[in-house]
Amino acid sequence: MNKTKYSIDRRYINKRPNVRPGDRLKTGSPAFFVAHDTGNPGADAEAHYKYFNRQTDRDASAQVFIDDQRILEIIPTGTGTHPAERAHHVIRNVTTDNERFGYDANYAALGVELCYGTSRAGRTISFSEAYKRFVWYLAYCCEKWNKNPSTHIASHKQLDPGRKNDCEQALASGGKTLKNLITDVAAEMATPINVPDFVQLPTVVAQYLIDTYISPAWFASQQAGDEIGKKHYHNLANNLRMAAGIPLIPGHPAAPITKLHKSNAQEIIFNWLSPGWFKARADGNTALANQFNAYANHLRRAAGIPVE
Repeated sequence: MNKTKYSIDRRYINKRPNVRPGDRLKTGSPAFFVAHDTGNPGADAEAHYKYFNRQTDRDASAQVFIDDQRILEIIPTGTGTHPAERAHHVIRNVTTDNERFGYDANYAALGVELCYGTSRAGRTISFSEAYKRFVWYLAYCCEKWNKNPSTHIASHKQLDPGRKNDCEQALASGGKTLKNLITDVAAEMATPINVPDFVQLPTVVAQYLIDTYISPAWFASQQAGDEIGKKHYHNLANNLRMAAGIPLIPGHPAAPITKLHKSNAQEIIFNWLSPGWFKARADGNTALANQFNAYANHLRRAAGIPVE
């Protein structure tokens, strides 16, 4: 999965027994995850941070609040540098969590809250954007701690069916079910990361090759009246520029980074860099030989050629 798809904000509420006792989870890292919704339509993550940071009258909290713009951890979860701490997100006298997972949810699980709906003041939280972040965060946690979404994510309603309807009530407002949520979390975990098969050519390397080799070759072709040679070296220089993100026309925006043609890389290496490397070796100039070798490897990577 793409672990950098969204950022995780961390701003912790003050420690107080009723909201953030400061104790670590008994399991060290989270043993499972409880999917909640806030039951407070239109209130975003920031609003819940402020509420729990000043709360003194009730034992209630959760570690994470997710809206359509951010993922906010208000109690440490273990995704950052602080170890996971417990929160009061499931009433203690229910036993479903103990029967299903072997632990009280408050001492072993993260409470992850989905912000949703429209407030009386008209603040509307985009369900689709909040849901995408909710899915991604649960997938991130399952991936981090090697948990199966189908067995390690429970809704608050499942753990306390006599009193609670979350997170199913929020999911229903966006046309989703708990089954959809579990399926979407698993799909998020399975989404491949699109890794490019080439590496951008450093601009200093591209400019060196253009100035040192390609431009002189272009001028030589011009003097010889070789129009085909001129066009070839002109295109070769532009291909290097596009592989390095250098604008084709000075003062204009650069074109998107593109993969260098393998034939371009091989031509430059064979015609210029390899002869330069052999001469530098013969002259005992190790530094220059290493430079030629490094430039050749940059060209190979820019063209997607494996470098041993």
